[in-house]
Amino acid sequence: MADKKLKVTLVRSTNKRLESHKACVRGLGLRRMHHSVEVSDTPENRGMISKVSYMLQVEEA
Repeated sequence: MADKKLKVTLVRSTNKRLESHKACVRGLGLRRMHHSVEVSDTPENRGMISKVSYMLQVEEA
């Protein structure tokens, strides 16, 4: 499972969001709007993605 990758893109701004949501976005490695990163498909990353799913676009990579 850890060898799978997810492509995560930030599609909504982190302005005026909860600090814990901003921390999840930073924890995923996203820095700015429309920035994409590939992360491992782990339960930890899945948890962060589900917490801020309203701000992200996720694709299987």
